[in-house]
Formats: sequence, structure tokens, C-alpha cells
Amino acid sequence: MTASPGQGRLPAAYLTAGSSSFTEFVGAQAPELLPGRRALPSTPMVEAPHGTTIVALRDGTGVLVAGDRRATMGHVIANRDMEKVFATDEFSLVGIAGTAGVAIEMVKLFQVELEHYEKIEGVLMSLEGKANRLSAMIRGNLGLAMQGLTVVPLFAGYDLARGTGRIFSYDLTGGMYEEREHHSIGSGSHFARGAVKKLWRPGLDPQESLRVAVEALYDAADDDSATGGPDVQRRLWPTVARVDAEGARFVPEAEVEQVVTDVVAARAGNPGGAR
Repeated sequence: MTASPGQGRLPAAYLTAGSSSFTEFVGAQAPELLPGRRALPSTPMVEAPHGTTIVALRDGTGVLVAGDRRATMGHVIANRDMEKVFATDEFSLVGIAGTAGVAIEMVKLFQVELEHYEKIEGVLMSLEGKANRLSAMIRGNLGLAMQGLTVVPLFAGYDLARGTGRIFSYDLTGGMYEEREHHSIGSGSHFARGAVKKLWRPGLDPQESLRVAVEALYDAADDDSATGGPDVQRRLWPTVARVDAEGARFVPEAEVEQVVTDVVAARAGNPGGAR
């Protein structure tokens, strides 16, 4: 990957036209730098922080993605304010669950992959193209997943060609599935998904979808110890972002705080959440 001593020039591979995929270039020139190509000890399981829970739902204008802030390592809270939702380019978001370090590294590589494609081709990659590239990255991580270092992201974006928001989920082998209305991943996903089913309806406005996401994460935290609930003392709120025709952006913390405060107050007399 470096020039020969005394030459002071980049290797020919850097100066030759090739694929618009940054991942393919690295795989050809220095495959050991890719997360899925690194050798690990033969130990069957590696203890590392894990992040959960992520919720995504479509509303009247786009897609909202929200994640709690807790990362766990076994029965220990490894981190209380982890960020699990990322903007991957101008019109897409990704939320991560699984082994935190590997997941964050994969997201950073995915961000570079999309930026590299745009610079080489001069246009944004299609939303399905982005979803397929992420699928290939997850498939490349299968070896690490077999040793316990799993990564299961949730991808959402605004399809400029169709004029609508779309959600994609994955399995450990890179299998990709489009979710029509909403989805959740992580250890608290079963509880969050059940909450969203009861509260979601077509055509929600952005404020209503934010309320649904906060309610779902609250229910997940109520039943799943790995999911962090609203931390009023530390002022830690879920990370929330949305993507629509105007692009991907994060919901201001003050707006999230207000919704969380309303949800907590509404449940003060009825912690179970029944209505």
C-alpha cells in the first residue's frame, strides 16, 4: 500500500481507473484492513459491548429511526450514552445492533463507500444499491459473527425515484428484506415491535411518529434489561433521526426531551402503559 523507498510516488493501483466501490479496492489491495478479513483467536466467543434497541417507522413524509443509548457487556452496563443511529449519506440512515465496535467500524466503512461512489460516478447511488452494498458488508462479516461478533443493522432511506421512504432489515448472512411499515432490531425489539404495532397508523405526521418511537423504546426498556430507558437524572434521551425529501437529519435533543417528558408524565399514574 506504500510507495517503494526513494520513488516518492503512489503505487500504480492508485492511479489506475477501476471500480467505483471503495470496499472492492481495499479488498484487492489490502484485504487485511477490512473488518471481515481479520484473523481472530480461536476462542469461540469474544466478550464485547453490545448495543440495542433500534426502531424505524414510516410516516406521511419519510422514515424515522430511533435508538436507545445503552450498551451492555454481559450483565454490566458498558456505556450509557452510546450513539446507535448514523446518517450514512444525504438521504439514508442506519441504526446498529450487535457488537458495538464492529458495527461502528462497518458504518464508517459504509459511509466512505457511498461517498467514494458519489465522487467516482458523479451521482448518488440508488437506495436499493446502498441497501445491497450494506448487505454485502454484513455477509463479509459472517466469519466474525460465527465467533459472537454479530452486526445486524437497520437501514432506512428516502427513495428519490419513488418519492417515498423505505426500510430494509438484514440477517447475519447478509439476507436483505424490505419492511413495508415499521421494524425493530436488538434485544428489546420484540417488545418495541409490539408497541409500534398498537400505535402506528398510515400517514402519521413527524411529531406523531416521534411519539410512537419514544413509546416503543420506553416499552422495550421496561421489559429488556439491555435497553436503556429515559434517563431523566443524566438527561440522556434516545437518538432520533428522520429522512425524507429534504434529506437525512437528526431531531433536535430539546424536541426529543419534550416528548420523553410527556410520555414519562403520562405514565406516572399507570406505569404499565395500558390506556
